[in-house]
Amino acid sequence: MNRTVNLLEGKIFPSLASLALPIMLTSLVQMAYNLTDMIWIGRLSAGAVAAVGASGMFSWLSLGLGLIASTGGQILVAQNLGAGRREEAVSYARISIQMGICLSALFGFLCVLLNRPLIGFFRLNSAVVVADARIYLMITCGLVIFPILNQVLTRLLTAMGDSRTSFLANAAGMVLNILLDPLLIFGLGPVPALGVAGAAAATVGSQAFVFLLFCLCVRREPVIFSRIRLRKKPDSRRIRSIVRIGLPSALQNMAFSAISMCIARMIAGWGDAAVAVQKVGSQIESISWMTAEGFAAAVNAFTAQNFGAGNHARIRKGYRISMTVIVIWGLLCNLILFTLPGPVFRFFIPDAGILPMGIQYLKILSLSQLFMCVEITTAGAFSGLGKTLPPSLVGTLFTLARIPAAMVLTRTSLGLNGIWWSITVSSMLKGSVLLLWFLLGGLPKDRAPGKAPHSGR
Repeated sequence: MNRTVNLLEGKIFPSLASLALPIMLTSLVQMAYNLTDMIWIGRLSAGAVAAVGASGMFSWLSLGLGLIASTGGQILVAQNLGAGRREEAVSYARISIQMGICLSALFGFLCVLLNRPLIGFFRLNSAVVVADARIYLMITCGLVIFPILNQVLTRLLTAMGDSRTSFLANAAGMVLNILLDPLLIFGLGPVPALGVAGAAAATVGSQAFVFLLFCLCVRREPVIFSRIRLRKKPDSRRIRSIVRIGLPSALQNMAFSAISMCIARMIAGWGDAAVAVQKVGSQIESISWMTAEGFAAAVNAFTAQNFGAGNHARIRKGYRISMTVIVIWGLLCNLILFTLPGPVFRFFIPDAGILPMGIQYLKILSLSQLFMCVEITTAGAFSGLGKTLPPSLVGTLFTLARIPAAMVLTRTSLGLNGIWWSITVSSMLKGSVLLLWFLLGGLPKDRAPGKAPHSGR
């Protein structure tokens, strides 16, 4: 059965929806990995949640690094497929995978080697929490090759118009993770209770299983993957093209991770419970932004293929339809987090002592959900055109502003809530500025007759 969606012809909304829905479900599945960990680890202690929250920052950083390969590969594969250049698309897909392998090996080695100073950066208050964080870091980041390659394969399949394969593979991995988490965290029969290390092992094992499923699913795919020869030496021209497009997105994501680490260090000044609140709250909030990222991935592929084919009017119409959908989703997320913060937070950490702190976090962050969804979707459209610099500039500058804003606001009567407000206001500004930039100068004009679209050459 053909799993690819024709993005170049036919009605736009059904095409976008057919591609976007499995990607959005995949994003929710990937989010469920972390939420499942939080649900079970929250039953251990708030300190265990803090340990996973601190070390998990480096997993986030690793996926940002992987965007060099996955973003550049996705956009250039989609553009070349849209333009009918299949051999070029195969070459870019192969180099994207090769780069993913090299980047993940380097990052994993450094995390294992430098685990003590990396965790020491957060200045956690408990020796037990520090030890758990180091163990979680070495396991998850030491084997980061699986999530990075899964990210690369997901984006390459999306570029081809196939989002179902990624959803099915990740859904199977989530089921395995749900089964492994309680077994390895708390133990059962001959299986010892491993605590935080068990959560890390469950996550990595599930990611390795997803990678295996990907390999089984794509090995006979005729357009791209069956023609890839990983032993073939990559050429420098295509490497530069991938890096040129992928690097801005990667730097933005890594800067976001680094800034979040600085914010987490500030939060730690209010105790390990505050770190736990931020970790759980951000995972709850990820329901909105990961869904938006899934939809943005579909917008990216749709835009890239139609840009390669020169269908500029179709790109503009597709963006308008996409924004209508994402605005409705963002408003719904705003409403849920603002009106039901207590029941939502209590589901993850049933600790009455830190519940008021969690409620404040969710109510303040709820105000930014619509703007965050608009930013993410617009960034996807920009990237599909090969213009990864505008969203990277806007995202990095306003995210960086969170640090001085948080430093000022926490010295007022807001206290810890000043940090949450710095995050919310910066998200609102990012969404507003990037939307205006795209509407005023990002939307492509009808190209002149005979003029070929950019191909990444």
